[in-house]
Amino acid sequence: MMIVRPITAADHDALWHIAEKTGSGFTSLQPNASSVKKKLTRALASWQEIPPDEALYLLVMENLLTGQVVGVCGIESAIGLSAPCYNYKVSTNIHVSKELDMRIRHEILTVCSDHTGYSELCTLFLDPEYRHSNNGYLLSKSRLLFLAAHPERFSNNIIAEMRGYSDSEGHSPFWEALGRHFFAVDYDTVDLQVSKNKDFITELMPRHPVYVNLLPEKAQLVIGKTHNNTVAARKILENEGFRYTGYVDIVDAGPLLETPVDSIHTVRESSLYRVNINPYTVRPESRRSCLVANEKLNKFRCIIGHFSFETPDVINLTPAQAEALLVSEGNLIRIVPMVKKVRT
Repeated sequence: MMIVRPITAADHDALWHIAEKTGSGFTSLQPNASSVKKKLTRALASWQEIPPDEALYLLVMENLLTGQVVGVCGIESAIGLSAPCYNYKVSTNIHVSKELDMRIRHEILTVCSDHTGYSELCTLFLDPEYRHSNNGYLLSKSRLLFLAAHPERFSNNIIAEMRGYSDSEGHSPFWEALGRHFFAVDYDTVDLQVSKNKDFITELMPRHPVYVNLLPEKAQLVIGKTHNNTVAARKILENEGFRYTGYVDIVDAGPLLETPVDSIHTVRESSLYRVNINPYTVRPESRRSCLVANEKLNKFRCIIGHFSFETPDVINLTPAQAEALLVSEGNLIRIVPMVKKVRT
């Protein structure tokens, strides 16, 4: 059985091994000892009754059979409070000449910090060997059930920055066409620096609007395009109600998705049920595929499986499922039915 739970101090080595597998462009978790330690320390401090203003709720996926940690995901409670969080806004400018009878449309990139104070879904990564059996679905959506259980810890609006396009060798056409001219370093170097500290963007990035048609065609084509390894994660979020509204990452032009929290499908459709522990097998045709989580904070647990219902507001759990969820008879748990099987 796979579970998602809060990260602990004992997960440091596992987090490091995951960081080694993330690859180019995965800014929020790079294989750098100091940044991994800093991320873990910050996450551990967030699981308190009174959290910091910019809390990081980091969750890991564990294989209960082996004890191996195989994935990570997180939610930032608020971004851009202690330091600006910049993006490019893609907008359109129309130039008209009556004399020449011409009407020309230009796309423009403008530096902005429009999402200051928003919550953010972040740091979603699953070991490639475990990208099957709806593990990715569980990892991504578990944090939405946590969000539904603890809305007071988050903003009313939430974003998710998708990893931007880079080729098989880790080269970003957008960075090569724009950012490199102002930073004079390669994409991997700036990616690592962003994972440590974003202040250099404020110091060196030009604030003037950029006309997209002045960039090479290869760079123009990847604005708002998602990295191949992140396409499945983007589809899951879009099915939840997240939408691309014309904001992109300042480094690789990856799309920023956003939505009001109360419009997220999992948040809106999740319901509370009482636990009935039933050790007996229930007929398969009477069971439903669901995502199930407890309502705890630092002992949060989430699993996926097939469940039957004793009454309209009582769910049957096997003893193993109840143990995995850290719940007892009569406890409340949060449930959302799976809409369809997702291959992740």
